[in-house]
Amino acid sequence: MEDQDKLNLTSNQKDYALFLPAISGFYAAFIGYQRKRYPYVPPERIPQSFKNDVESINFLDPKNGVFYYKWGLYSAGHANLDLNKQDDREEMIRTRPRDGNSWVLGDSGGFQIGKGIWAGEWKDPNCQEVKDKMAECIRIGTETRIKKVKDKNTGKMVDKEYTVDLVKEYQGQLDATQQKREQVLNWLDTLADGGMILDIPTWIVKDKKGAAKKCQIETVQQAVDATKYNNEYFIKHRKGVNNGGARFLNVLQGSNHTDAEEWYEEMKVYCDPAVYPDKHFNGWAMGGQNMCDVHLILKRLVTLRHDNLLQEGKHDWMHFLGTSKLEYAVLLTTIQRAVRKYVNPKFQITFDCASPFLATANGQVYHQIVTPNRGKWSYRMAFIADDKKYATDTRQYGPAAVQDGLIDVFEESPVSVGVKMNDVCTYADGDVNRMNMPTKTSWDSFSYAILMAHNCWMHIESVQRANREFDSGNHPGMMWGNFIPRESKTGQVESIFFGDLVEQIFATPDKQEALDIIEYYSKYWMGIIGTRGNTGNNTIRPIENHSVLQAEGTIKAEKRVKEKYKPILDLFEEV
Repeated sequence: MEDQDKLNLTSNQKDYALFLPAISGFYAAFIGYQRKRYPYVPPERIPQSFKNDVESINFLDPKNGVFYYKWGLYSAGHANLDLNKQDDREEMIRTRPRDGNSWVLGDSGGFQIGKGIWAGEWKDPNCQEVKDKMAECIRIGTETRIKKVKDKNTGKMVDKEYTVDLVKEYQGQLDATQQKREQVLNWLDTLADGGMILDIPTWIVKDKKGAAKKCQIETVQQAVDATKYNNEYFIKHRKGVNNGGARFLNVLQGSNHTDAEEWYEEMKVYCDPAVYPDKHFNGWAMGGQNMCDVHLILKRLVTLRHDNLLQEGKHDWMHFLGTSKLEYAVLLTTIQRAVRKYVNPKFQITFDCASPFLATANGQVYHQIVTPNRGKWSYRMAFIADDKKYATDTRQYGPAAVQDGLIDVFEESPVSVGVKMNDVCTYADGDVNRMNMPTKTSWDSFSYAILMAHNCWMHIESVQRANREFDSGNHPGMMWGNFIPRESKTGQVESIFFGDLVEQIFATPDKQEALDIIEYYSKYWMGIIGTRGNTGNNTIRPIENHSVLQAEGTIKAEKRVKEKYKPILDLFEEV
């Protein structure tokens, strides 16, 4: 790769599914702090190769970044939603270059609800349960509770009674939840190019004593109804794309095929131009089982096509949440190209993950990208160097790590190429941090920011390199495999390439034929591991425990494929 290509990853993005690095709030804060609190990072602390101070790690900036990549994701879940207040940490997002120079998808914070971080009353405020609870609060009035407090005289913890106005308390929960709903929509519409609706993930109900209790969502139906309420609110109050607002994605949840289908049937109306001609949502976000189960992904796309919900100019976009497996970079590109060819020429798939930032937070550094033909594709990371003995070591970071036997291979990025070992391992024995406390690690906070920038470049490069390798004829092992048809009596093995199957699924204009093809190869999809380590059929997909009904449906689909359609396997390349 030419040096210039390494610096401008934006220009390297061809017709691939588009990766969005999920930018860490910790990472973004360095840019704002350096702008507003200069010198937050002292000049002597910044690697000499960073020509533009801390701005060098701002990859959304085409002028100052060490490398330029115009796309990213930022979550409302860790943002300051009060746009009336200056927040130095938010500068990278709030003041980013616009006019096409950067593009950010805003996550709505549904994950924070699912984890119980945004506690409150998230049920539909008009539902009967909320009305019943308020009526019960009115009936009881007040309640005496006990809390532990420190006795001023003895210093011991003692019980203290206090009285709670139950109506005021419950109304406060409802009001706080509504305020959060309003803030999220305003934040997305103001700062993001695209946004996801504020969904309530179905997996919240599994955490009965934790998140479900904090958010007062205890059933899948409550999660569905609450999400529908949020959808209605967003549709009613969004600015609209024509007024400078964000494009919004309708989030699809569900922990298995049955739940996912029921969720879709409930939510699809919000993308329907016939129902919401001016305010309908602009595409789809795949969450839960939808984002890691190829069987379900393909079924959903076929259904969307025939429900007329992949219309050009109206539903041009589908996002996959938290998708980190490198093989999915080319798997999603393959699907995108087929949909563009047969359904919607403007269709764009995006996907995100926070791996570059989370890996660094856990002390790991990307050091190699591997894409062996018909093998495991990955970006390799390792614990490389965190030792105070390197505090005076001025060797280049990557080569020094290899020279010292810490790793076998280190692929340089535009970030790492000028970084010295002591730019990362900056603390020596006896040093204290900015809080004047002794340190256990040789890394300071800026060490993490430097390595996050390196990891981010490596992850973006790995996605683009994987697509280039795929286009050159190489295949990840996960997308090529052997298949024995269920009706085969000889056990004859046929070789299958994922792209051939996808081509056949979208080439047919007949919905049932497409679904039959998908069902016929249900065993093949099981070999395509999801981004969470799940496969299509081992995650409560209702073959649900291999139910007779689903099994019969699969056999019938196979029979229709075999009898009505010329054996598709004949079209596949022999290996």
